[in-house]
Amino acid sequence: MKKYVLAALGGTVAGVLVTTQVAQPLIAQEQTKSASVYEQLDLFGDIFERIRSQYVEPVETDKLIEAAINGMLTSLDPHSSYLPPNDFDDMQVQTRGEFGGLGIEVTQEDGFVKVVSPMDDTPADAAGIQSGDFITAVDGESLSGIPLDEAVEKMRGPVGSEIIITVVREGTAEPFDVSIIRDTIKLVAVRSRLVGGHTIVLRVTTFNDQTMPGVEEELKAKIEEVGGMDNVNGIVLDLRNNPGGLLTQAIKVSDAFLEQGEIVSTRGRNPQDNERYNATAGDLIGGKPMVVLINGGSASASEIVAGALQDHQRAIVVGTKSFGKGSVQTVVPVRGDGAMRLTTARYYTPSGRSIQALGVAPDIIVQQPQVDPQATDDEEESILPERSESSLRGVLSNDSMTDEEREQLEAERALVEETAKLRDEDYQLAYAVDILKGLAVVNHRP
Repeated sequence: MKKYVLAALGGTVAGVLVTTQVAQPLIAQEQTKSASVYEQLDLFGDIFERIRSQYVEPVETDKLIEAAINGMLTSLDPHSSYLPPNDFDDMQVQTRGEFGGLGIEVTQEDGFVKVVSPMDDTPADAAGIQSGDFITAVDGESLSGIPLDEAVEKMRGPVGSEIIITVVREGTAEPFDVSIIRDTIKLVAVRSRLVGGHTIVLRVTTFNDQTMPGVEEELKAKIEEVGGMDNVNGIVLDLRNNPGGLLTQAIKVSDAFLEQGEIVSTRGRNPQDNERYNATAGDLIGGKPMVVLINGGSASASEIVAGALQDHQRAIVVGTKSFGKGSVQTVVPVRGDGAMRLTTARYYTPSGRSIQALGVAPDIIVQQPQVDPQATDDEEESILPERSESSLRGVLSNDSMTDEEREQLEAERALVEETAKLRDEDYQLAYAVDILKGLAVVNHRP
């Protein structure tokens, strides 16, 4: 600012003449721009009136104006839109964790409806809908070329009613139909499980008002179950197919595992609106190792958490590249009980990188194999029983262990076998658990 002022002062005399000569054209340009805007608004009014009075069928003027507003917003980017009163109410309910529908998060790509992620334990999840699927038709009616909100509206309906969606999937030669029964979606934001006796897996499905309380509650329960933090070798934070949600919740979850430093920053059009969010002291797991699982269905708030923990080297990120939604939407209530969802900023990870359209790249890429259940059954039938010294007739006994030590050894082997079996169920999760087990061995943890 000082440099600008000094330059202006140095050019004051010359500037008087220049200003006199240039001011008039500048004012004229501004007046021309204003006149052009008013002319375009007049044009909009003329077209609106012509449609209202001469269209082949009577039109609802409020629906016409809503469509015009939404068209203006959706022309900006895939995430800006107008929310009529009913949609605004639905959105507020969703952030509380219960709503009606199929249970999928969708976006629009090249004019087509694309599945960001199916939500756990929902009709879409049960029907086998996958992240990356394209929905091309609903009940035989094509979705090509229609706005995303209209496509979503077609997928809504009464709880218990059937919908048939046509799906195009990479690697599948032909489109196929999937029948889904609409249901009330009750999202459980956080689930937990113990794997291998010492690893806590936190499955976070969404970022709503329940998420941070759920993380705290599930962690506490599992730590008590395993007999205290000393018996925990690490945490797997599973963010796969988590489409995001509330920025505030993403910040709280990141802060739960960080002692200090920046979590995320948002940068908008005006520098004065830029914000930085920093961690506060306190790590819920006392610095225990972490693995974060992500995939192409991990978006937005999920990417904030994964990016923050990765940049601070607090966690190893495993899986496949995330979705790449690095923008922030602000929901602004407007007259008539509706709202405007407007993209107002980009967010940046602590290292200053934007993941917009790039995603978070995992530290270790692990694909989830597509398992053919029939092939697996055939293989199992062909496997001979495992032979070892202990299976031989007349084998010598082992005299180096007490009965108690033998029982302990068998218990430890059972835990190892449990993790090995997990590879058939969820290869990526098994890989994450193996990483934590390896770190525990190196660091002489449980």
